[in-house]
Amino acid sequence: MTGIVIVGAGQAGASLAAKVRALGYDGPVTLIGEEPAPPYQRPPLSKGYLLREMDLERLYLRAPSFWKENEVNLKLGAPVTSIHRSTKTVRAGGESILYDKLALTTGSRPRRMPARAGGDLKGVYTIRTLADVDAMAAEFQSRRRLLIIGGGYLGLEVAAVGVKLGLELTLIEMGPRILQRVAAPQTSDYFRNLHFSHSVNILENTGFDCLTGSGRVSGAVLSNGMKIPVDFVIVAIGVTPRTSIAEEAHIEIENGIRTDGQGRTSDPSIWSAGECASFPYEGRRVRLESVGNAIDHAELVAGNMLGASENYKAKPWFWSDQYDVKLQIAGLNTGYDRIVERKGDHERSRSIWYYEGGRLLAIDAMNDARAYMVGKRIIDAGQTVAPEHLADPSKDVKSLLLEATKTS
Repeated sequence: MTGIVIVGAGQAGASLAAKVRALGYDGPVTLIGEEPAPPYQRPPLSKGYLLREMDLERLYLRAPSFWKENEVNLKLGAPVTSIHRSTKTVRAGGESILYDKLALTTGSRPRRMPARAGGDLKGVYTIRTLADVDAMAAEFQSRRRLLIIGGGYLGLEVAAVGVKLGLELTLIEMGPRILQRVAAPQTSDYFRNLHFSHSVNILENTGFDCLTGSGRVSGAVLSNGMKIPVDFVIVAIGVTPRTSIAEEAHIEIENGIRTDGQGRTSDPSIWSAGECASFPYEGRRVRLESVGNAIDHAELVAGNMLGASENYKAKPWFWSDQYDVKLQIAGLNTGYDRIVERKGDHERSRSIWYYEGGRLLAIDAMNDARAYMVGKRIIDAGQTVAPEHLADPSKDVKSLLLEATKTS
């Protein structure tokens, strides 16, 4: 009997499977994951789980019994090797599985260093899966020397964990500043100063020529000629969407698996959701790497697979935890031409507001939950607030909701 088959058992796949059941679908549902573990949260891998403050069971998105109770056929440790559109089958774990409708929620994979640069040496890691973190756990011993390659949020989160565990840390960023791709200079300055205060050695405008060692990494030669000894290395230089099985099935690709506003791919029987999928957003095509998008997109696609015909109206939000600082982000800052910085209630509390032509695009809020909630409400409502009102320190942040006006 055919039914709904979901390829990828991460946050998006698990959310989609649960939603089709919640919406009353009573046909067969098969959720296929290549990892042996049931669906679990990924964000805590670089934080609570790496710190050993969260055990495995707390990572699970649902209790293992949920899948059986809801008659979801959970196939684990079964990588999908091919999609055959003409026969509506997928090949997974040596088995052919028929589908009526197929959802691709394959997520992303981390970028790795090439073998010629030492990327295949032992002691060189990426962080994406439970197995990745389990493999590196023994490395996190006090006074060991860790090199982090990449100054994005993941690299900075790992640095904060390393400090707590007593490591000696160097973080290198090839670009002129950390967080350059995702944040304004003011946000970069905030987090650079935060990590400097915890004795993290951050080197910007610094790449590396190669990692060195005989079998196992023991050092790095940086682009400025500096040679540093290391005990292990974590590569955090971003991710790429997992699209290979879609490409091989001749499904259209555009910065991920290309979908329409409802989540359909170029094959009307195949859908896609989560960070492997790109979709229309405010006149352009985007792909979002966040838990919020994985859940919201997958749940909308679940409804559309059952006939709802609704377009996805993304409301982007993200977060990062580093030391005692919680960063909360709402909106997308792409194309900003003006920044307004607003102080919060204490020294490490502030918010950065992004504008394009007088329109509010996004907010970064550091230890400022009130500013984040106000900014998110304004952005999600398609409104804006005049920069001069925002910059006025005499105005309480909540009063900005009364100042907000509809954007054109």
